[in-house]
Amino acid sequence: VLAAVAKNGYALEHAAASLREDREVVLAAVARDGDALEHAAASLREDREVVLAAVAESGHALEYAAASLWEDREFVLAAVAQEGYALKHAAASLREDREVVLAAVAEYGRALEYAAA
Repeated sequence: VLAAVAKNGYALEHAAASLREDREVVLAAVARDGDALEHAAASLREDREVVLAAVAESGHALEYAAASLWEDREFVLAAVAQEGYALKHAAASLREDREVVLAAVAEYGRALEYAAA
């Protein structure tokens, strides 16, 4: 399974629940495709290292992280630097944070539509 997720992160979707809880397997999957975080166990969607690895590969992965991380400025900045669209999933307080919004807009100009008014 480790080899499969290393080639295609979305293979995690078809893995047994016990493997979706395996930190090593999930790290390999999100390193290949950050959006594979969607199929990780809830406990790993709260794991800062796992989520940061996912976000580093794909800013969209913030959508699948635990909601508590949507309020984490470090994670949100990493996400919007990779993909400005990730601003959509940030906590409202960060969607009005000037630095966060500027980082998102620098990567994806249309991210401004997700900034808080």
